[in-house]
Amino acid sequence: MATVCVHGLGYVGLPTAALLAHNGHDVTGFDVDEAVIDRLSRGDVRTGEAELREYIAEVLDSGALTPADEIPAAEFHLVCVPTPLDAEAERAELAYVRSAAEGIAGVLREGDTVVLESTVPPGTTEGPLREVLETGSGLRAGTDFGLAYSPETVLPGNILYELRANDRFVGGVGEASTETAARLYEPCIDGTVHRAPDASTAEFVKLVQNAYRDTNIGFANELARVAADYDIDTRTAIGLANRHARVDILQPGPGVGGHCLPVDPLFLAHGSESVDLIRHARRVNDSMTGYVVDLVREYFGGLDGKRLAVLGVAYKGNVDDTRNSPGLRLARLLRAAEQEPPAVADGGTHGGIETRLHDPHVSDDDGEFGLVPLETALDGADAAIVTTDHDEFTEIDPADAADRMRGRLLVDTKGLVDDGAWRDAGFDVITL
Repeated sequence: MATVCVHGLGYVGLPTAALLAHNGHDVTGFDVDEAVIDRLSRGDVRTGEAELREYIAEVLDSGALTPADEIPAAEFHLVCVPTPLDAEAERAELAYVRSAAEGIAGVLREGDTVVLESTVPPGTTEGPLREVLETGSGLRAGTDFGLAYSPETVLPGNILYELRANDRFVGGVGEASTETAARLYEPCIDGTVHRAPDASTAEFVKLVQNAYRDTNIGFANELARVAADYDIDTRTAIGLANRHARVDILQPGPGVGGHCLPVDPLFLAHGSESVDLIRHARRVNDSMTGYVVDLVREYFGGLDGKRLAVLGVAYKGNVDDTRNSPGLRLARLLRAAEQEPPAVADGGTHGGIETRLHDPHVSDDDGEFGLVPLETALDGADAAIVTTDHDEFTEIDPADAADRMRGRLLVDTKGLVDDGAWRDAGFDVITL
């Protein structure tokens, strides 16, 4: 068993630290956020996944995982820090990776191994990360210490299962680095650890996985817009198309959320001018919230005086994660329209619109999102817009909604509800 320091205790770093601790390693979790260290030191684990929460709490209670605000010497250093996108420059912001490397360099010893898990542009491990580590420690990667890349591939809402079950891939600076990192992960997971030729290939593969999904969704979203022009039900058409053995189209929606898909594909443009289709898919997906607003505007002939219920601010169903949420983007567009001067037509002044947000999974104790109960969102609403595929939204009684609402429009951006039942209750239903 080894000593391990996990740098960054976010939604990937903390579960990874717990996984290693459960498998017998002596793990320290380091984070620059003192509030995070304080909470974890008190056993306060904040995640909406109950099984994961208990899993982490067990190793905190046993002492197998120790939160720390100083970096210890360790045989393995795993870097799990954020890598946000500078959207204007279409470049990854690597400041957190560099900062972690500077801290590690101060304690790095011969024989230690550093593994980067954060999603980064190809060449980061063997470029800036290696440079900072070697400059700060005086040691050489691949000779004096191991250096490798092995990304996480987990899905919020199912993190613990995927952390243990998914295959991993590892690419290092030299074969020895790859093997050392692979041997750390292999006993901890049920999946297979695949060896990549080098760190840059491993970095590229992670981006390819996310770009494939984002581009596929972009294709589905473009199909949805084309199908609407022909008055064709998109999801029926996609379902039939997918009957072919070599066709696997994903589903359209109001845009793409989460940390990965809206961000990672553009990392491929960090060192390449050949990214074209991927950029187009990003534009299509980012445009879908505006497209949904336009659908509502066209239905009513304008938004003035309308009261709209947005159902879902989490970026995906049955989780509480709001990062890059399409529902929030949609709400911001609607609320921006609320601030526009009232329209004047036929000599009369029409009032602005009102947007109400509801999400059964997202906590809003500080009022950041202005969430309201479902009943409040629907009371007097002219339209309800489903933007997240929470199970709870399938349980809404259309007859009760009809009694509460002023209008009769349901926009189902996720293909979630029984549209026949809603139509029977008197609603017009628009489905992407």
